[in-house]
Amino acid sequence: MLEAKLKTLPRSPGVYFHKSENGEIIYVGKAAVLKNRVKQYFQSTRDMDVKTRALVAEIYDTDWVETESEIDALFLESEMVKRYMPRYNILLRDDKSQLFVRIDMKNEWPHVEFTRNPADDGAEYYGPYYNGYAVKKALRYLRKVFPYYTKAPNGNDRPDLDVHIGLSPRPGTTSEEYKATLRRLIRYFEGGRKALVREIEKEMHVAAKLHDFETAASLRNKLNDLRELQRRIMFGDKEFLNISKDRALSDLRDLLGLSKLPARIEGYDISHMSGTNVVASMVVFTNGVSDRANYRKFKARIEQNDDYFNMYETLQRRMSEKNIKAWGMPDLILIDGGKGQLDAALRAMEERQVAVPMISIAKREEEMIIHHTRSNIDTQKLRELMKEPAPGVSVMASGDYFVVNLHAGQLNTSSHSRNLRGGSTFTTYSDVMKLFQRVRDESHRFAVSYHTVLKRQKQTASSLEDIPGIGPATRKKLIRTFGSLRGVQSAPLEAVVAAVGAARAEMIRKYLPAK
Repeated sequence: MLEAKLKTLPRSPGVYFHKSENGEIIYVGKAAVLKNRVKQYFQSTRDMDVKTRALVAEIYDTDWVETESEIDALFLESEMVKRYMPRYNILLRDDKSQLFVRIDMKNEWPHVEFTRNPADDGAEYYGPYYNGYAVKKALRYLRKVFPYYTKAPNGNDRPDLDVHIGLSPRPGTTSEEYKATLRRLIRYFEGGRKALVREIEKEMHVAAKLHDFETAASLRNKLNDLRELQRRIMFGDKEFLNISKDRALSDLRDLLGLSKLPARIEGYDISHMSGTNVVASMVVFTNGVSDRANYRKFKARIEQNDDYFNMYETLQRRMSEKNIKAWGMPDLILIDGGKGQLDAALRAMEERQVAVPMISIAKREEEMIIHHTRSNIDTQKLRELMKEPAPGVSVMASGDYFVVNLHAGQLNTSSHSRNLRGGSTFTTYSDVMKLFQRVRDESHRFAVSYHTVLKRQKQTASSLEDIPGIGPATRKKLIRTFGSLRGVQSAPLEAVVAAVGAARAEMIRKYLPAK
């Protein structure tokens, strides 16, 4: 069976999935030519190391997803490894093989660099990627479309070769213009290619109408370069990936009795500190893969130290007529929390008269919470599992709720734990649980990151607000110029004078002594 299947392998780039006899995905890899790469596993094992031979011995089936370019395969592989956490990806690759892209947008002139050891330094890290050579090659190509620095620029340097051939910003480019280009680069490898193409096309047409043909031609060239890269398969609504073959999504439809495969799953979480800087995250998974271009964040209009109220407000705003029209409707909603958060979210949906299947994942035990009637879910399968449990599955009734454990017998370590990632047991709904964990972890990460940004902004703003004569415009200019409050304190007096004038600089030094 497998031998016949391998004969149908295409010669296009893509991502392949090796599976064990029970259907568990045990290894994910990328290939420039799927036919050549996948067949290598089934040739002579004499030159393979011990771990690879162990992998080959366990392969029972292989699936693959074609992509339109190698760069698509590169990003898709990274996402799939994070999604499924295959055992052999961990065994065959050590920490040194993981590469991250680092960009510190707080600097006046950020540069793009690569690192294998992310630090808690306030910079943004993207990855991990498992093929350092391919990532660097992809970023070099993207540099033609979105020029960036690879090291901090020196203001006294004459334009170098990179500037002349269009790989670094042109002379005269301001810091804000450069950062706007970097944000577009980030949006590209986070999945926002379609929106970027629309924006650039609009700018090109505006420039042409204004008879600024040089700018229009430059934008046209950017569009041509972007089209060469093709679309990233994981973030489109019309993908080459046949989601009916995705085990997690098909098992999820079966478990929850959904009318169709949940092509769009939205995850929500709340983050705050004792009721201050209250924020909520909305992450979106399209066809089982994170769709960062559609992530949204909410800042609470009424700050309260009440997660139930905050979740209620978030879903009320999400399901407004305006947002439904702009963002569409999800096929499934996942709430990070227990019965209280789920009840608050359901109440908001009912008041908006919107019916969408909704569940929650309780912290610590990572159990699914489902209301018998209000969750808009067909509970017949759950009732069957109560009578005849499947391996690794436990379903209990708790008042008006079902409490479903898809990893029965496996232990956790703390809230937001990764219990399935620490063990090798493959249960009936392991793929579903891994998908839920991925959505929950992303919603938590996105909420915490936004809360941290607001908290830092407030701390910085409050310190500068205490200085007489320093208004909103001056504060904004200081932060834009020096990046942070610490940057203002560390800057030479001459630099502060150049930015805001001697009188204001003297007042700033009086209230914020140099470090």
